[in-house]
Amino acid sequence: MIQYNTEAFQSGQILLIDKPLHWSSFQAVNKIKWLLKKHFDLKKIKVGHAGTLDPLASGLLIICTGKATKQISELQGQIKEYTGTITLGGTTPSYDLETEINQTFPTDHITEALLEEAKLSFMGTTEQRPPIFSALKKDGKRLYEHARKGEEIEIATRPITIEEFELTKTALPNVDFRVVCSKGTYIRSLAYDFGNKVNSGAHLSALRRTKIGDFDVINAVTPEEFEEQVLKAIADNI
Repeated sequence: MIQYNTEAFQSGQILLIDKPLHWSSFQAVNKIKWLLKKHFDLKKIKVGHAGTLDPLASGLLIICTGKATKQISELQGQIKEYTGTITLGGTTPSYDLETEINQTFPTDHITEALLEEAKLSFMGTTEQRPPIFSALKKDGKRLYEHARKGEEIEIATRPITIEEFELTKTALPNVDFRVVCSKGTYIRSLAYDFGNKVNSGAHLSALRRTKIGDFDVINAVTPEEFEEQVLKAIADNI
């Protein structure tokens, strides 16, 4: 339960924010920080998030204030749940819709059995190669900086764990899914690799983070709703 007062935000609170599509995680943090400074006369307050969510994804973003920022590392290590859509038949350099389709592939051969077989191959602990359009660093630069310069670089694989992977709806070329995975899993890479597994190509066309550990997006509010709650709490205390 959020306590809407200066002392509570300074001593530390965990806020569940439903990040809107097209917002960066940084924008969401800045919006919350601005609201706290504006309405609670806080000239200085620590605010940070516990796990980046790409601008093209919506959903749960945990934002910590004050002393609760010390819990960020622990929260980042929690398992995460996502829902989304994989679109078969085309790849993009970024593995999502940030970049244009650069290669097309056939999908006529894809059956429910093939999709199921591909899904099962990702279960458990496997090695995953992060997308080049990511914020990971290589040779002192972010991978996306290398990508935008057209530089060819070798990206090492990393171990990830997929605990649950469910194909919730198939309407080719689109496949809706729900996945529960470990920290460090790139769902964009999962989509790209899924395309390879069904002898085609694929990219991620929609993504929503629904859970981080025991925290559920059902209990989250948008930045706009958070501001409304702040104003209501202030009005109630006048």
